[in-house]
Amino acid sequence: MQIDLLGPLRIVHDGTDITPSAPKLRQVFTLLATCANTVVPHERFVEELWEFGPPTSVTTTLQTYVYQLRKMLGLARSQNGNGIQPALKTSHGGYTLSLPLTTLDSHRFESAVRQGSQQLEAGNTYEAATNLAEALELWRGPALVDVELGPILSCERLRLEELRKTALERRIEADLALGRHSELVGELSGLLSRAPTNERFAIQLMLALHRSGNRAEALRVYERVRSDLVEELGLDPCPDLHQLHTAVLNSDKSLVLAPRPSPLRIALTPTPPCHLPPRAGPLIGRQDELALALKGISTPREGGPPVVVITGSPGSGKTALCVHASYETRGYFPDGQLFAQLTNPDGRLADVGEVLAGFLRALGIREELIPANVEQRSQLFRSHTADKQVLVVLDDMVRPDQLCLLPPIGTGCGLIVSCRKRFSHPAVGTLIELLPLNESGGVGMLIAGIGEHRVQQDLEAALLLVAMCDGLPTAVRSCIDKLRARPHWTLRRAIRWVEEGQCADGQGPSDVLNLKLSIERTYWSLGPDVREVFGLFTDRLSGVLSAPTVADALALDEHEAETLLEDLAEAQLIHIHHCGNCRGDQFCYECLPTIRASSRDLPLSRSQPAPPAPHARVVARALSADGAKSRTRLPQ
Repeated sequence: MQIDLLGPLRIVHDGTDITPSAPKLRQVFTLLATCANTVVPHERFVEELWEFGPPTSVTTTLQTYVYQLRKMLGLARSQNGNGIQPALKTSHGGYTLSLPLTTLDSHRFESAVRQGSQQLEAGNTYEAATNLAEALELWRGPALVDVELGPILSCERLRLEELRKTALERRIEADLALGRHSELVGELSGLLSRAPTNERFAIQLMLALHRSGNRAEALRVYERVRSDLVEELGLDPCPDLHQLHTAVLNSDKSLVLAPRPSPLRIALTPTPPCHLPPRAGPLIGRQDELALALKGISTPREGGPPVVVITGSPGSGKTALCVHASYETRGYFPDGQLFAQLTNPDGRLADVGEVLAGFLRALGIREELIPANVEQRSQLFRSHTADKQVLVVLDDMVRPDQLCLLPPIGTGCGLIVSCRKRFSHPAVGTLIELLPLNESGGVGMLIAGIGEHRVQQDLEAALLLVAMCDGLPTAVRSCIDKLRARPHWTLRRAIRWVEEGQCADGQGPSDVLNLKLSIERTYWSLGPDVREVFGLFTDRLSGVLSAPTVADALALDEHEAETLLEDLAEAQLIHIHHCGNCRGDQFCYECLPTIRASSRDLPLSRSQPAPPAPHARVVARALSADGAKSRTRLPQ
């Protein structure tokens, strides 16, 4: 879907114009589009549509408009689950139009203007002129020209028109700096004739005329503008216009355009780094979380860069969300996007000093200037990002202390972190916890991966397969890969394949869903006592345990057992489970079947071989002869 607001309202889907003709429907949709991905309360609809008195049936009328928009534009609520199509959702107290912001021409315009302005301030004049010109080409006429405007949309139209004017002024400023004064004379003359008191256009036209060798006409422009200002507004020219007039009179050398950089120098200008990994495919079922991440990373924070942290259980898609959010916000960070993985494939922590050295090299610091000391590298990185706009993406953070040396400090920078454990830090502005996909999101992944026809042949089996994957995107992706490699398989055959891999006797291939590597990285970050408790979940038929059960099995007191269980919950290998036996503030802990099946052969220490199935470690726990509890410490 493509939504155009910069001119007549236009909604295009699959090449077909589906713009509603009814005035109120156009007004409601435009309000939703200008507030995309945020809840528009009922009160704002009333203010916009019925400023001077709403009808008595205002709620029913608004519901009717929303129903008609969903039907006409294909914005059914269920579509939002798969993250492919825009959707019009009912939210608490209002409505939300969820869509990728790139479908809006107004968003693309604002992003291009922001990038062009940043490039102009940084001295990248050619790139600035190009981006600003492309931004202005998106306009097809006055914004929202054929939409009835209430007070809210009137303000939005005024905002867009002012931004268009600013973009035009800055594009002309860039063209003047590039020596295109002769080509600008005609355009600026037309602009000034339509806005005879616009002093900015007058300054630019006088400068273009003077540099084109037409000094006398530049002085006449000043006289006309001065006269119009006095007659219409009773004002004298602003100091900048007056100073330019004096400079033109005196043929001041400061008005001469400085020589442009040679083509060779332009070619050698370093390209801002982009170290983001490629996107693995469309992001399905995470549109709400993506919108939250985009809002968090694009909202300035006082005293430092905005920080977004994404957590979730193994296989929940933390890295995929980080990467998609980073690509969506590249325009906010024109000085580069840096990426580092903080956990090695073997589960050991990455060397922070090496990560910093890589960042510094990417930002143009020569090797001989990179300090050997980690603290000094961090200081140099902070100094180099203090006045830049750089996005730093840290993937797979295990411990919060890894965050101390790596963030940029400039308020124009941004930091996105994926983390295996829940944690709290004052710098974190947005914390997103990824839950398993719902049925709609999981089925949406299957449809995107193997085709709608194949899924619709047995929708019941598709839902069962998603449930067997516990809604974990990595697990669903493994099923998709197997089904694509074996197109003769039905979904029922894929279910049997998963069942065989997760069989309780331990004889099947336990990692058919490709979760083991992610689980191991979390597992080895835990202490030996916590790993021992996790083993209980894989040893038993039930994946639900309570603190008293763990205390009894491992000869602990209940407080210590609960502490170890909470450490596991923070690492997101288990989660809180409220069952019928829980009373008051009591609760149990549950490990998802997919995580249990992929973890059943993990050893207690790296030096030990994998235990047999079932594990023998619980058997070693027993009460001593006199009834006192004893505990065997595990090797670390």
